[in-house]
Amino acid sequence: MASFDIFDTIEQLRKTDEAFCVATVLRTADATSAKAGGKAAITKDGRILGHLGGGCVQRAVRSSAQQALASGSPQMIRVKPSEKVVNMADPDGIQTFKSGCPSGGTVDLLVEPYQHAPRLVIFGESLIAVALAAHGALAGFRVCLSDASETEGDFQRFTLDSVQNLGVEPRDFVVVASQGQGDAAALAAALQTDAKRVSMVASHRKAETLVAKLISQGLDPIRAARLKSPAGLNIHAIDPHEIAVSILAEIVLWRNSDKSKTESHDEKRA
Repeated sequence: MASFDIFDTIEQLRKTDEAFCVATVLRTADATSAKAGGKAAITKDGRILGHLGGGCVQRAVRSSAQQALASGSPQMIRVKPSEKVVNMADPDGIQTFKSGCPSGGTVDLLVEPYQHAPRLVIFGESLIAVALAAHGALAGFRVCLSDASETEGDFQRFTLDSVQNLGVEPRDFVVVASQGQGDAAALAAALQTDAKRVSMVASHRKAETLVAKLISQGLDPIRAARLKSPAGLNIHAIDPHEIAVSILAEIVLWRNSDKSKTESHDEKRA
């Protein structure tokens, strides 16, 4: 049987599209099967790949991993005997979990989330769509581009029928840059994704007209309310690359603002 290597396992997980966490044992006290330096990967569905200790530690790590993935921030946790737990956090601020395991030991762990860069999903084959794809890739986004676009680049391709297969998440960003080529169909598909932020390269009036038509055809108004149009910050952009920069700047602003809100919430909770 081949020996288990946690770093090989982490590398394999990185090659997938799934987020995961890495937990590291930082310190132990009294009798415990966990040892300082021990590592394990925790998958999105709760599988623990590696050794961290007994069932009590594993339950705490699974719970903390879900919190870390939801917030995008690392978690410091402490698992200790039930009779020693007074509050949800110890005086040093570390979140505590009760252990009913007979060993009676205490374990401190760091749980770190690993998430791939957000997706930037672009509908359309316009010059703006092509420019946005190029700028988005340089900014580190995982760019997904309409299959109809003939631009070169290592982008994931999709069609209107296959966009749901991308697994778009709330933290991803969707831009409709079809510019008169199947606008209604592209917008309908974009608003059916789970992205929190959807924008469209179009005047506000045109977008309103399209949305009203889609709602009359059964689109959920709550999904429609996510649309922002025109896409981008007002930097008096003129050519396609300048417009693409304005759109990307707005997306970066959204991404960093959402991250700041999450970090502020975590600090208040701590």
